[in-house]
Amino acid sequence: MSFKDPKQFTEDFMSYVKDRNPGEPEFHQAVLGVIETLADFLVKNPRYIQSKVLERMVEPERVIQFRVPWTDDGGNIHINRGYRVEMNSAIGPYKGGLRFHPTVNLNIFKFLAFEQVLKNSLTSLPMGGGKGGSDFDPKGKSDNEVMRFCQSFMTELSRHIGPDTDIPAGDIGVGGREIGFMYGQYKRLRNEFTGVLTGKGIGWGGSLMRPEATGYGTVYFAEEMLKTRGDSIKGKTVTISGSGNVAQFAVEKVLDLGGKPVSMSDSNGTIYDPDGIDREKLEFIKLLKNVYRGRIYEYAEKYNVQYFENRRPWSIKCDVALPCATQNEISGDDAEALLKNGCIAVVEGANMPSTYEAEHKFLNAKILYAPGKAANAGGVAVSGLEMSQNSMRLSWTSEEVDEKLKSIMTNIHAMCVKHGKENGGFVNYVKGANVAGFVKVANAMMAQGLV
Repeated sequence: MSFKDPKQFTEDFMSYVKDRNPGEPEFHQAVLGVIETLADFLVKNPRYIQSKVLERMVEPERVIQFRVPWTDDGGNIHINRGYRVEMNSAIGPYKGGLRFHPTVNLNIFKFLAFEQVLKNSLTSLPMGGGKGGSDFDPKGKSDNEVMRFCQSFMTELSRHIGPDTDIPAGDIGVGGREIGFMYGQYKRLRNEFTGVLTGKGIGWGGSLMRPEATGYGTVYFAEEMLKTRGDSIKGKTVTISGSGNVAQFAVEKVLDLGGKPVSMSDSNGTIYDPDGIDREKLEFIKLLKNVYRGRIYEYAEKYNVQYFENRRPWSIKCDVALPCATQNEISGDDAEALLKNGCIAVVEGANMPSTYEAEHKFLNAKILYAPGKAANAGGVAVSGLEMSQNSMRLSWTSEEVDEKLKSIMTNIHAMCVKHGKENGGFVNYVKGANVAGFVKVANAMMAQGLV
């Protein structure tokens, strides 16, 4: 690989990654997004190249795959696949969510785990990176079916995790119900009450503010970005995708800061409420999604607003866009629509929601654009705070946790500015996040020898 030409280094390294990991496009995309912003830094600091830190970082320390047999309420047997990618433990035990969704596979978990390593590094908390889950779909399943699946899943996963080894959390398809069932099975198998999972119930080791953390943190980060241009969320029209925890609490914090959220979505479509989603309407969405597990079109029926079937919110005119659903939900065409409609900031509440093409359109337009590894780090940050509370056998108030969350997001923003400021004053938050996250992990890896 060329040590002198950043572009050639990037091409050579990506050829290496693709040859070793064929048929994994999301993983390739995640690695490319990091490598091309790191290339200049690496060429100027060749010790990282000579030590092959990057080659080690893109290779998981451990990949666990297992079968998960379970029975439905009719007594029928089903077999799902379970995964855990333990990517990097240079700065702490593996930390990252569990995702239950029918579309997941090893490629998805490798991309998520790779991103998680850098995201956790940015929080400045002692956490490595991992990700896992199953192709199980909790939608449409009874509580007893979900419980039986979770118990079977944890029976195998429990062999590989622990409070000082790997501490999973929730993600898409894994909320308080699923965490509770898995924690109960872990406790039953290991006969110990430890902080092996985060996102637990408040009455049994959970942290206040954990459900709110990712959504709140994303909006805190957006506010810090706008401050660099003498602006704020107040008075801004905000489009938000998703309707789960992250999206719900992003809406809540946008309202707190005086903005007007106008959209939410799910896998079937998008609602557009030009009058804004106020607190009363938000409570309806929380009830709809969290209790009745309904669909977002029911909001459109209740409040007589527009519903765009099988469409995302990115054609709606807005000042700020917060993608809070899933990976690659903003295409190149969506990015063009956002820019054409005057969007000044795109702040990612999900993991890699912008395609490679969309990301580069935002950067070339020099709008405020923050990648998920920086902007949505609030969730894992508060998971880290939950780990601390479990270790010390104490709990902090909501106000204390929220203050720590805000401080962490402000610090992440400052690191992104430090490493991402370019000539002319433009802040490339993608570059800033990648360099800041990489340096901490790489230095720890080099200090620990060839591991």
